[in-house]
Amino acid sequence: MGWLGVHRFYTGKAGTGIVWLLTAGCLGIGWIVDIIMIATGSFRDINNRPILNWE
Repeated sequence: MGWLGVHRFYTGKAGTGIVWLLTAGCLGIGWIVDIIMIATGSFRDINNRPILNWE
């Protein structure tokens, strides 16, 4: 459910999560960028800590 911004709510980024929810992942472009960031390990939470373990 990445195109809805659920991953952004999970990491504490509620503001951008709402934007993702209302714009379907910034019309798909932001969704693709987030997939790449998550796959490469560069996606970070609200405290700027890398997301290393998705459970």
